[in-house]
Amino acid sequence: MANTTQDIENLAAQIGDNIYIDVAKWHLYLREAHLHSVVAEKVFPLLENDSLSENAVMSILREIKVTLGGGHLQVSLADLLPSKCQIDLIDLLEEYQKSR
Repeated sequence: MANTTQDIENLAAQIGDNIYIDVAKWHLYLREAHLHSVVAEKVFPLLENDSLSENAVMSILREIKVTLGGGHLQVSLADLLPSKCQIDLIDLLEEYQKSR
C-alpha cells in the first residue's frame, strides 16, 4: 500500500507540473488548481490493470467536475483541457506505465 501511495503521489506530481486547463488563454496547471491528485488517483487503476486507453482516460476526465464561479457552474475537466494537454496526458501516462 505504501508503494502505491508513493506511486500515485509521483504520478500526481508529473500531472500537476505538465497538464493545465485553459481559461481565457490563461494556463492554470492542475497542481495549482489542486486537481492533480484527483486525476492521478482516478487514472492509476488503469495503469495497474493494464487497461490504459484514450477512451478510458477521457471518460475519467469527463467525470471529474470542476466548480467555477463560486459554485454557480460545474464543468467537466475534459472540457477545460486543451486538446494538446489531453494528448500530453495520454503520453505522460503511457510513459509512466512503461517506466514502472
